[in-house]
Amino acid sequence: MLDERNLIAGLKEGNREAFSLLFRAYYKDLVLFGGNFLPGDRAACEDVVQSVFLRLWNDRRLAAVDTSLKSYLLKAVRNGCLDELRHRDVVHEHVSYVQATRTADELDTENYILYSDLQRHLLQALEKIPASCREAFEMNRFDGLKYREIADRLRVSERTVEVRISKAVGMLKTLMKEFLTVAVPILISVIKMW
Repeated sequence: MLDERNLIAGLKEGNREAFSLLFRAYYKDLVLFGGNFLPGDRAACEDVVQSVFLRLWNDRRLAAVDTSLKSYLLKAVRNGCLDELRHRDVVHEHVSYVQATRTADELDTENYILYSDLQRHLLQALEKIPASCREAFEMNRFDGLKYREIADRLRVSERTVEVRISKAVGMLKTLMKEFLTVAVPILISVIKMW
């Protein structure tokens, strides 16, 4: 049986042999006790116990052991294990947040690049369309004007506006066919992820 009072006195004086005796006497039991809080993770239990002993040695002059030394160590190990569990929760939450944020950022970046490419291809294709068709198309799709409003502004019939826009759409499909075969599957996969 250990004489805790003498060991504590020796510890406070910096006696390495007293510390070594304490370590050898309680280490195994404390690791097993830690397993109640961190089941299946012996390495984490050993880390906690080693930290408790390290703190005990570093704070030996200030250590106020009111109860038995073993009770003091058990309480310190319990608190260390609970701190480890809280730390794991914080790490888990942070990892989840980073993964969710990174995914959203990556999607935003991919969407921006895809949108930029689409816009560039569209503008290039629009320049290849006859001016009258392009003008009617842009007034309808970009400015949001109705066929009647476009007809009034261009001083043509609604039917002429309809024909010009239809012709522009057909030409754009042909001119952007190569781009759309690449862009559409990506857009669909992005939409499914949302």
